[in-house]
Amino acid sequence: MEVWILRGITRFFTVMPLSMALAVGRGLGWIYGSVVRYHRVDAREALERSLPGKTAAEYQSIIKRMYANLGMNLVESLRLAGGDMRQVDEMIEAENEHIVQEALARGQGALMLTAHLGNWDLLSVFTPVKGYPLTIISKDVKNKALNDFWMGMRAEKGLNIVPAHGSYRKCRAALKKNGLIGFILDQNMIDKEGVFVDFFGKPACTTPGLAFMAAQAQAPIIPVFIHRLDGGSRHKAVIYPAIEPPPDREADTIRKATQDYTKIIEDEIRRYPEQWIWLHRRWRTRAPADYVPPYGK
Repeated sequence: MEVWILRGITRFFTVMPLSMALAVGRGLGWIYGSVVRYHRVDAREALERSLPGKTAAEYQSIIKRMYANLGMNLVESLRLAGGDMRQVDEMIEAENEHIVQEALARGQGALMLTAHLGNWDLLSVFTPVKGYPLTIISKDVKNKALNDFWMGMRAEKGLNIVPAHGSYRKCRAALKKNGLIGFILDQNMIDKEGVFVDFFGKPACTTPGLAFMAAQAQAPIIPVFIHRLDGGSRHKAVIYPAIEPPPDREADTIRKATQDYTKIIEDEIRRYPEQWIWLHRRWRTRAPADYVPPYGK
């Protein structure tokens, strides 16, 4: 995709009134989920398995609102790419910001535990807008023009972006400068790169990187999630009390810490199920036959 086309699309959404742009976003989400039906079956199966006991209408509503949220996420991100930074600070209400300030006062940086909830890209932009140095780990988009455009936009907003592979030293350096590292911990990993922990009662292969880095740096972990309020343009960033880092880097310690972090994400998803990406094949990597939960049954 040519860069001029991308810039034209972002400009189009930037000049459009926000309410209208979000309506278009909901429409795009409907097309994505009801016409293209992208991973709709996977999303419904994961939702029913994870949150049993709901009615068919409730499952349908959650799935519908999930796709609508994804569409609005896209439109909001395109507006940011088009240069509309005026409303970012006004759009988001931060709850318990003092927790971040107190953690950074320790001088060892902090690791931000988050997930694909709400508009997570908006959260990553909001953090440097508030004056906090944030480094995120991000995979490249396959299309080079789109990747260069997207990564360039994020960097322009104050984000320090490091590639998914070979990121450890750069993240450690950011922590030594008393910066923040963003960790999204709800993605499936291949078995040689992850550890298995329980997620909604089923083993999920999860990166141990957050626990390992926190243990080595002895930096606190701060859970933070963003939620769209009432399906509209307002958002709330909820910051939870800091968690002390694991005491050592033993395999069992790291795995149990990773389970604790995953449970925090699960609890938050239960509060806002319509804002999580149920279409992601979170349990795709299968656990070995001798899998035992970190805390037993």
